[in-house]
Amino acid sequence: MQSTHRIWPRIAMASGATLAVMGLLTACTAGTPDSGGAAEPAADTTVEDNAATGDTITIGFSGPAADHGWLGAINTAAIAEAEKYSDVELVVAEGTNDANLQISQVETFINDKVDAIVLLPTDGAALTDVAIKAMDAGIPVINVDREFSSTFAARTTVLGDNYGMGVSAGTYICEQLDGEKDAVVAEIAGIDSLPLTQERSKGFADALDDCGLDVSNRVAADFTVQGGEAAASQLLSAAPKIDAIWNHDDDQGVGVLAAIDAAGRDEFFMVGGAGSANVMRSIQADDTVLKATVIYPSTQAADGIALARLIVQEKGMSDLVESSVPRKIQLYAPVVTKENVEVYLPSAFES
Repeated sequence: MQSTHRIWPRIAMASGATLAVMGLLTACTAGTPDSGGAAEPAADTTVEDNAATGDTITIGFSGPAADHGWLGAINTAAIAEAEKYSDVELVVAEGTNDANLQISQVETFINDKVDAIVLLPTDGAALTDVAIKAMDAGIPVINVDREFSSTFAARTTVLGDNYGMGVSAGTYICEQLDGEKDAVVAEIAGIDSLPLTQERSKGFADALDDCGLDVSNRVAADFTVQGGEAAASQLLSAAPKIDAIWNHDDDQGVGVLAAIDAAGRDEFFMVGGAGSANVMRSIQADDTVLKATVIYPSTQAADGIALARLIVQEKGMSDLVESSVPRKIQLYAPVVTKENVEVYLPSAFES
């Protein structure tokens, strides 16, 4: 699909940024590597402590090209989060889907001695070595969405829950079909070769199995409007009767709904995925077959910015008894319906 967002050009970094000399992981975080020299965060951190202005830090941020509404929202939210803090200077690298270019961006951050790096890698495995290089230089890396292939490559990882998305979608469909054991459930997946698609499909299948259903018809698209329309047209031609559809991605869902309208089909209900604003408005209006969507948070990089600040300033998460920022945080995948859409619409992204 054509994205409605653009990635910002690389912002020149202010000179004189100080490298925060800190341990990569604290000794009290179990199961993580110890690089030595770790500074302990203050015990009993409060909300007021975390909000208080500290020493100014520089955070480097790099993510893929915003060729998808969700990715555009990732970047927008990260920049907006940094702007909340007078003690954070954010350096934004140009968005790219070229792993080699992104590696060079991280190397520039290392050479410029930023205090932390928030990185949504275009390819987690390909960016692992340079992330380890940053960690070895004493620069904490916050890994977002696509995991590195080594534990040593990140201080903290912020993830969505792809398996949980499938579980949430399947559970909602089970509840709506309420014991209809012969119901026809269809699935329009994303790119089948991606682990995230495989995890979503597995979660969906597991949830359906729990209520005695399975996926009767399944096609895969490519997270684009055009791909969604083509895949949905194929599905509708192959399945003369459907009771429920889960479409993995709301951006490709624009095409899916176009195909449904063109086919004149309305005997089923549909659940979306990711949580776009246009889908939520449709759910709110209740004027299509689309009745729900499952959130895949576009706040992950913004959370990464907030966590990077806490880590460098040796603060913790005030709502946890543990005084250190956790090594891994996985965000929830709630179902958005007409009843709760007003809660989620303000933070939704535009497809």
